[in-house]
Amino acid sequence: MRIVFMGTPAFAVPSLQMLVEEGYNVVAVVSQPDRPQGRKKTLMPSPVKEAALALGLPVFQPERLRRPEAVTELAAYNPDLIITAAYGQILPKAVLDLPQNGCVNVHGSLLPKYRGGAPIQRCIINGEKVTGVTLMYMAEGLDTGDMISRVEVPIEETDTSGTLFDKLSLAGRDLLKAQMPNLLSGRVQATPQNDSEASYAPNLSRDDERIVWSAESREIYNRIRGLVPFSGAFTLWNGETFKVWASELPRSGTAGPELPGTVLAVNESGVEVRTGDGSLLLTTVQPAGKKAMSAADFSRGAAMKPGTVLE
Repeated sequence: MRIVFMGTPAFAVPSLQMLVEEGYNVVAVVSQPDRPQGRKKTLMPSPVKEAALALGLPVFQPERLRRPEAVTELAAYNPDLIITAAYGQILPKAVLDLPQNGCVNVHGSLLPKYRGGAPIQRCIINGEKVTGVTLMYMAEGLDTGDMISRVEVPIEETDTSGTLFDKLSLAGRDLLKAQMPNLLSGRVQATPQNDSEASYAPNLSRDDERIVWSAESREIYNRIRGLVPFSGAFTLWNGETFKVWASELPRSGTAGPELPGTVLAVNESGVEVRTGDGSLLLTTVQPAGKKAMSAADFSRGAAMKPGTVLE
């Protein structure tokens, strides 16, 4: 059985490694092209490409998988099964039709909820208590294919997108491992999704990253941890970006007379900011032009004073 694996971020790496460790015949790995990163814009390979090269597997990195020449090159690998995990491009019908055993996706949510490109971040931002991984056959729609199997993963109060990515990547690996014998033998009973229960998780935008201080404290708290460790949340201080990388909910608190966004205190415990229903303690922050720092470090030389209004 010839398998082509498609993935890009670290989320997909455990699944790829499992396939090789279990002796499955992975004939090629498809990943997104190298992208510029950092201030110097150095081209960097994706985590999946790095893992594939370390495993001695050939890597194919088309800019657009929909282009005929990309489909032709992929077809040359003659795959019997295509497995994807957070690849980052929608597979065209020409690719979906290539393998006789179908195309299978490891998706980081409990479908049909949170279809789309940012299910893990959106689950945390929306305050969900449980998420999971769905193994599904791919169809032409956005994460609309029949479901093969699902596993639930609880979301802890302190989880960030980063910690949840790690948990779900391992859950996805184990789910795929358990189903591989059935996928290869064709003994799979897939279940159609109920479209009436579907919700969507579009990729995050700059607007998603901005803190709205008139919101409830827990809503802001969830937004901050849903954006860690990737973009981080931000507000404006003196017209410049002020990022927030961690926060805490006060043990008690009620709404006061101050405008939402008003700084109530700056000390070693954090920067306390008025919200729509109380306050929030910012514990790791990053002023414009500086590195992220603890509230204790920030408070020692902070020009931010109580009464400052963050926007």
